[in-house]
Amino acid sequence: MAENISGTDTPAENQNNVPDKPALEGLESKLSARWRDEGTYLFSPETSREQVFSIDTPPPTASGSLHVGHMFSYTQTDVIARFQRMRGKNVFYPLGWDDNGLPTERRVQNYYGVRCNPSIGYDPDFAPPAEPAKNERDFIQISRRNFIELCEELAVDDEKVFEDLFSTLGLSVDWNLSYRTIDNTSRAVSQRAFLANLAAGDAYMAEAPTLWDVTFRTAVAQAELEDRERPGAFHRVAFHRPGGDPVYIETTRPELIPAAVALVAHPDDERYQALFGTKVTSPLFGVELEVKAHPLAKPDKGSGLVMVCTFGDLTDVTWWRELQLPTRPIVGRDGRIIAETPDWITGDGVAHYAALAGKTTFSAKESIVGFLRESGDLDGEPKPIVHPVNFYEKGDKPLEVVTSRQWYIRNGGRDAERREKLIQRGKELEFHPSFMRARYENWVEGLNGDWLVSRQRFFGVPIPVWYPLDASGEPDYDHPILPADEALPVDPAAEAAPGYREEQRDQPGGFAGDPDVLDTWATSSLTPQIVGGWSRDKKLFSNVFPFDVRPQAHEIIRTWLFSSMVRADALQDATPWRHAPISGWVLDPDRKKMSKSKGNVVVPTETLEQFGADAVRYWSASARLGVDTAFDTGQIKIGRRLAIKLLNASKFVLNLGATEHDVLKPGSEPLSNPLDLALLAQLEGVIKQATQAFESYEYARALQLTESFFWSFTDDYVELIKDRAYGAAGAEEQASVLAALATTLDSLLRLFAPFIPFATEEVWSWWRTGSVHQAAWPESFDASSGDTQMLGTLGIALSGIRKAKSEAKVKQRTEVLSARISAPAHQLKQLQNGLGDLRAAANAREISLSEGTELTVADVVLVEAGESVQA
Repeated sequence: MAENISGTDTPAENQNNVPDKPALEGLESKLSARWRDEGTYLFSPETSREQVFSIDTPPPTASGSLHVGHMFSYTQTDVIARFQRMRGKNVFYPLGWDDNGLPTERRVQNYYGVRCNPSIGYDPDFAPPAEPAKNERDFIQISRRNFIELCEELAVDDEKVFEDLFSTLGLSVDWNLSYRTIDNTSRAVSQRAFLANLAAGDAYMAEAPTLWDVTFRTAVAQAELEDRERPGAFHRVAFHRPGGDPVYIETTRPELIPAAVALVAHPDDERYQALFGTKVTSPLFGVELEVKAHPLAKPDKGSGLVMVCTFGDLTDVTWWRELQLPTRPIVGRDGRIIAETPDWITGDGVAHYAALAGKTTFSAKESIVGFLRESGDLDGEPKPIVHPVNFYEKGDKPLEVVTSRQWYIRNGGRDAERREKLIQRGKELEFHPSFMRARYENWVEGLNGDWLVSRQRFFGVPIPVWYPLDASGEPDYDHPILPADEALPVDPAAEAAPGYREEQRDQPGGFAGDPDVLDTWATSSLTPQIVGGWSRDKKLFSNVFPFDVRPQAHEIIRTWLFSSMVRADALQDATPWRHAPISGWVLDPDRKKMSKSKGNVVVPTETLEQFGADAVRYWSASARLGVDTAFDTGQIKIGRRLAIKLLNASKFVLNLGATEHDVLKPGSEPLSNPLDLALLAQLEGVIKQATQAFESYEYARALQLTESFFWSFTDDYVELIKDRAYGAAGAEEQASVLAALATTLDSLLRLFAPFIPFATEEVWSWWRTGSVHQAAWPESFDASSGDTQMLGTLGIALSGIRKAKSEAKVKQRTEVLSARISAPAHQLKQLQNGLGDLRAAANAREISLSEGTELTVADVVLVEAGESVQA
């Protein structure tokens, strides 16, 4: 660190408002309030599309607490927003809260100790218990409306905390544009989009095998799946040919033998050619089923012969559909074996089934393995394995596949033409980094079904549909009753269908409201439409859509990014944005993903309080897009040191006498002093490269370039020019150095502003009016005649002389009687041009220069206590 940068020596006249002791503490609260009061980041609706830079910001899930990863990714978005604002763009930068759906429901259940029961009537005087029960079995059951009210209440409280945190972090969002995915506007937009999909044939209802979470009693979409490694076992089980001879299958789910509908082998598997088209019977239950061929069967897995059940997994669904197999479900929506004996099980099988009825699939497995041992149909003992099992990403138990009636939106999962169109949409979008496009394409190409959008939950956007009931009270699903557009949003579970009275609900000849809500992604996928004013503000929507940017993390390319593409393609026949910056994960210091279950999550409030927002932002912005980054307090400390150095260096420069009137305008006459001109030439290169980096979404490189120049400026240039700055070389030279200092400080504050907004704004207020965040991005100077390497050369020479003083164990202000510097010809010229500044900075009477192969400092003779010493 350069000496005397605090600038205790000040000229007699100082017109700047520089504090005696600059500090980072307190800047967040002071400046955040000022920015809000002054409307620093407000979007102006009086604009044109060419002037706007619009950002479709990820709405964080408002269900508990934020973690350090939020600070990481949202800062990366914010530096882009701040850069574009300084480039003259009218930045449309909202922030919403994703507060509907299962995460909020789970938080409310645990927070208040309640559980929703739609059959219970509304209690207007209900108050949650002061001390909620710890065991879920003891939770109080409340009405749907009471439950939703609690969800609303807690979500609002959480969102206020999150907004304060993001303000402290310095996000330059326009808080007037904030939204919630459960408010009236979002519900109306989501329902309107669903109805538009329905009218276009893009939304449809079907009764089909469905991934089902038995804990939350809700359907789950393919995009919400998560494979988790779990222990299991292969059970080698005998099925029987008509003569009694066994054929063996190997299964991890013997409890589903009562649901078996076929055995399948690969058509080229020679072992089973004679079996194809014949029938076998299942052990214990004696159910007859056919042996069929299908290419998805793997000859090298187990025995090569596979039991197909309805349904054990998604492959079973494929075989069931393509081989047109019967449906024999035995697992209920609660994850237990259905109590009533199925009609396909007869004879001795009835007793075996009765022993399984009502049990969990785990307990049923234990029972049936015992039966198989007794019957001799279990060949050997189960072989332990570890294998991937499908889970709902927020669930704790393996998913089951059950048959249910659900709503779907077409997404190319069963339509090759639509799938190819969505792949082409991905090619229209600029991914940053570009290799992230492959993740999108791989997901689209791997889809095996349409998007299941209905959920059997409560706190969400209601599906806006009613069904007429016939004379026997059965719903007519083929002729749904739809609301008028002006009535949106609607709640069919609480409002009568158009043309009906409430007392006709669930009565023969009356109506039934759809009880389900839309998948949370079905609303989140519409954030461009929600915040952009689609269907409500045509002018605004045309000015912001397609959005310029949608930033997000890489793990939700398959969910949020893809689902948004599906909706915009169907509703607007366009991509919803032009650029998709994809952030990486924040890992713990051991480079493991942070998660609450692992207990390695870093709380952002503690980090902000300890280091300050600018330091945290520095760490976040130092990471490139698409790269996973370990949480590193060492890097955060470097950011804090940089912010403090900027305060102190700025104080020093301003106390030297630099003012805003000294700042050179682009196109001004170049400075005559070679070192001053060299500094501006170097600055010009930094501005050009940083601008190019930002335009390519390489903000981390822009920060690295600016930071490197800043340290060269403070450690080398400021130390070299102090003598001239104080007027020792005359008024003309003093004016030149003050112009260089003021111009460089002005540009540095602008260059750093997107990254460390608090320190830069604080310094700006010392000598400029307005906000640095409304100032223009710095322009290049005509300093092409300057030598960009000169400052570095003089810096090396000065360091060499200071090293000699340190080795001689004398103070740096000790006078140098003489020193000799040798260097190659081009550096020799640089040293000659800056020799006056070098002598003054080194406090040297004489410095001799000579040509050599490399730059070296030698023969430094110091004057200490009136005597000469050889260093």
